[in-house]
Amino acid sequence: MYAEERQQATAQLVIARGRVSVAELAEEFAVTTETVRRDLSVLERMRVLRRVHGGAVRAGSVPVVESGLDERDVAQAREKERIAVAARRFLPGAGGTVILDAGSTTARLADLLPRDTRLIAFTHGVPIAARLAAVAGVDLHLLPGRVRTTTQAAVGATTVQALERLRVDVAFVGTNGLTLERGLSTPDPEEAAVKTAVVRAARRVVVLADATKFGLDATVTFAPLSDVDVVVTDAESPAVPRDALAEAGIDVVLA
Repeated sequence: MYAEERQQATAQLVIARGRVSVAELAEEFAVTTETVRRDLSVLERMRVLRRVHGGAVRAGSVPVVESGLDERDVAQAREKERIAVAARRFLPGAGGTVILDAGSTTARLADLLPRDTRLIAFTHGVPIAARLAAVAGVDLHLLPGRVRTTTQAAVGATTVQALERLRVDVAFVGTNGLTLERGLSTPDPEEAAVKTAVVRAARRVVVLADATKFGLDATVTFAPLSDVDVVVTDAESPAVPRDALAEAGIDVVLA
């Protein structure tokens, strides 16, 4: 077994069991404990798991702390750029309607919207609206609501109500966490309510998520995987359960 295959199998065991010991993994793969520890260090750097004394636990066992938009914008920046480029293929044709969920990856997609094709775009992300306001080909609608300082996104009952009246071709959605068991999640309840309304308003849901988001449970679930049509993520990683997502009927696109 190659190191990459062993690390993939290790990631799957940790996700399935929640916790594994170094000794168990050494026996499972017939390798030394030193080899296991090196594998765990690699997987921890990928945020697939968290090392603890004597073994490792799921990354989802670690509470997800909501970071500010500026901090998130610089994290995994190259990966997010690639994801945004790959997501362009799912834009509707001329006259189509889209919702761009608030977030640092969807903001990059906003920069890539065509200038020569008319699109009708809805967003509750203030920075996204600012990027699109001067784009001649985009008929921009900024959704109402109270703007959260942390994410610069409009939230609240008025935001949800506005989304409930919409039916768009495609929603491009960001997420703080994605697990097979609980689907998509985010730390804040008000953000979660808006994201749920975004998902429900779309005929097609495209999730933009770098590999660090997989296996994380960010407190408040806003959509099950059954609501997702496409996941666009960065280069293949043990953290991304491609086979399981495909079995759930989700198209996984690697940027």
